[in-house]
Amino acid sequence: MSFDKLTEYFPLLIGQGLVLTLQVALSSLALAVLLGLLGAWGKLSGSKAARKIAGTYTTLIRGVPDIVLLLLLFFGGQRVANNLVEALGWQRLEIDAFAAGVFAIGFIFGAYMTETFRGAILAIPRGQIEAGIACGMAPALLFRRIVMPQMIRYALPSFGNNWLVLIKSTALISIIGLQDMVYLANAFGKSTREPFTFLFVVAILFLAITAVSNLILGWLERRFSIGVRRA
Repeated sequence: MSFDKLTEYFPLLIGQGLVLTLQVALSSLALAVLLGLLGAWGKLSGSKAARKIAGTYTTLIRGVPDIVLLLLLFFGGQRVANNLVEALGWQRLEIDAFAAGVFAIGFIFGAYMTETFRGAILAIPRGQIEAGIACGMAPALLFRRIVMPQMIRYALPSFGNNWLVLIKSTALISIIGLQDMVYLANAFGKSTREPFTFLFVVAILFLAITAVSNLILGWLERRFSIGVRRA
């Protein structure tokens, strides 16, 4: 292992690769949470069409490998978009790799978040929701004061697991040309003929992100469990 070569490339691996990995992960998480909330609403909705759409979404995403979905969304989405703009007589589009990666990972994990939020909402005692309705609470107020605080508490363990898996899944974006940690480590490893050195560092960086995430998630679980009586 050559520490001279590692020292030379390490600032770029951190300054560009790690930062881009975190940007993709956090942006994808925001999209996944949004889709998860919409999906949970659809599955619990009284509308048959909404339940059908949400059910199809979660079944499709959870049944197809992530890498296949990523490639389908990146290449297939680009082709569909260009066919559409050409039909309208507009200029061809070039989909940004960052946007494609965020959309693909967020879309994939939105299905897992759907089940996370759905299960959390179902865990809330029905009597509390009925009491809020009896008190005349509007749906928005009912959600903000009764449903959301408890939904967060029940969802946090599964949410944390989804987040940790999402972080690891960001490594997939390297295959569409986005220069994240994995992409740069692979490139530096080939140029220096020491792939183990750089991939080992990337593994350590992912473990560090996981460790920090676990600390934050543990704090959140304690924060939202204040006043809750434990068996």
